[in-house]
Amino acid sequence: QFVESGGDTVQPGGSLRLSCAASGFIRGYYGIGWFRQAPGKEREAVSCISLSDGSTHYLDSVKGRFTISRDNARNTVSLQMNSLKLEDTAVYYCATAPGCANSLSSFRSWGQGTRVTVSS
Repeated sequence: QFVESGGDTVQPGGSLRLSCAASGFIRGYYGIGWFRQAPGKEREAVSCISLSDGSTHYLDSVKGRFTISRDNARNTVSLQMNSLKLEDTAVYYCATAPGCANSLSSFRSWGQGTRVTVSS
């Protein structure tokens, strides 16, 4: 099970750092992904990091603004979000799958999410 934290209300252009804490990782599950769901919209993948080779993946609209990273010692995966935009407003979740290429339906151990609101 993952626990997300770090969500807040910020102005456009601001920054936030989200954390995804895990009590442990599932054997054979190497992808840790961040997802978001805005009101009235479907959940979408934002970023993913592979625990096997450290490769990272990003939604096109967040490339250059968001950075995903891992802290193996603390069993956490963070999402640094800079230059936030109104359209980044959503509840952000983390979950795991065998790999980052897996479809959303393959991800499991969803947390409760952390709310990010970008508002002027």
